[in-house]
Amino acid sequence: MTTVLIVDDQPLQRFGFRILLESVPETDVVGEAAHGAEAVRQAAELRPDVVLMDVRMPGMDGIEATRRITAAGGRSRVLVLTTFDLDEYAHAALRAGASGFLLKDARPEELLSGIRAVATGDAVIAPALTRRLLDTYAHHLPGRPQDGAADPRLSALTEREHEILVAIGRGWTNTEIAERLFLSESTVKTHVGRVLAKIGARDRIQAVICAYDLGLTHPNAAATD
Repeated sequence: MTTVLIVDDQPLQRFGFRILLESVPETDVVGEAAHGAEAVRQAAELRPDVVLMDVRMPGMDGIEATRRITAAGGRSRVLVLTTFDLDEYAHAALRAGASGFLLKDARPEELLSGIRAVATGDAVIAPALTRRLLDTYAHHLPGRPQDGAADPRLSALTEREHEILVAIGRGWTNTEIAERLFLSESTVKTHVGRVLAKIGARDRIQAVICAYDLGLTHPNAAATD
């Protein structure tokens, strides 16, 4: 059973999400919130597995709410909902600690699958799509990629783990990493888990952002590989 907190300032939208989530036995809606501050409070009290988070809300928006929920260090993971014209907000939400995002016009089965993925610690968006989205909106990201040579997040990585992080940053799937580095997929999965732990990334999406920040990859890197 996956517990879910629905956060959206539109009552009809919350109602629709609730009807969908309650139609399947594996999800349980434990609460609803109409704005960010209420979401932060309820997340602390209810400790849901997943917070289904809207971006634009009055008062505290979804990005700040996401930042506070993830900073609290609790069990809850945040799945942000956005629209095509709000992709820059999605980037900000990912940086705030969200485990992924979906478009509001996603099919019901996509939303349910996304919630399950986030609840089990996976990223919602496929790695290649994550890289492509970062490439497209790289100019929206604050600051420039850093020189990661002296960054403490890299010092603990082995040479192989460094290769894996670069590959993640390029948007390669585990299958692609296995094929290009001549490893088994099970070995790649183990390496990915170790990399995430060592750099303090909650999931693969956060690792992509980390690789970009550290200058290990850059827009369109995979296209020239």
